[in-house]
Amino acid sequence: MENQTQKKPRILCLHGFRNSGEILKKFVGRLPETVLEKLDLVFLDAPFPAGGKSALEGIFDPPYYEWFHSNEDYTEYTNFEECLAYVEDYMIKNGPFDGVLGFSMGAMLAATMPGMQAEVQSELSCVNLQGLALTKVPKIKFLIIISGAKLGGSKFAAPKLAANAFASPVTCPSLHFIGETDIVKPDGTALLDSFVDPVVINHSEGHTVPRLDGKPLETMLSFIEKIQMIP
Repeated sequence: MENQTQKKPRILCLHGFRNSGEILKKFVGRLPETVLEKLDLVFLDAPFPAGGKSALEGIFDPPYYEWFHSNEDYTEYTNFEECLAYVEDYMIKNGPFDGVLGFSMGAMLAATMPGMQAEVQSELSCVNLQGLALTKVPKIKFLIIISGAKLGGSKFAAPKLAANAFASPVTCPSLHFIGETDIVKPDGTALLDSFVDPVVINHSEGHTVPRLDGKPLETMLSFIEKIQMIP
């Protein structure tokens, strides 16, 4: 029991739009040491170079990356299947991972992953078919969603592989950070409806990883205690 309670969950961390793993590492580094010491965080760069100017130019050094590409109104996507193959390959070679943390674009991707892994019941044969993606790695046990939004929601259409990611409520434990002044706050709030018993940290900051203290910090530490106990 002692070893189980002291387990450090291994978490794959997915950065935001035209961002990088190193930049997200700096953002996440704002979290208290009482949080960071309990987690084994692995930061991955997305597979594709940024297709345009990054909002972080002049603040953080390049290079910058994107997980997949879309048109301006987010109705069409390219490279989504390649992105999933890239992530799966990394998880095979560097895992196993217990959960996924995503920020912004990375959070949108992370939120779809359990649903794409889930078995799909065939309406014709009444048998369960293999999931659509990430089927060569263990099931994701939990999610941490920071400044997230829903692919397939009111603002962002869903790539083909993720079209049914939220057909059933996502049952794995999830922690959602929602900022009061975040540009995606409405979308992050709407995303909660796709999860069973989501844990929410509301904060006063914007589109960022917030500094935590008081009740929000207690909420995150409680969530970590919960995921430490998952076999």
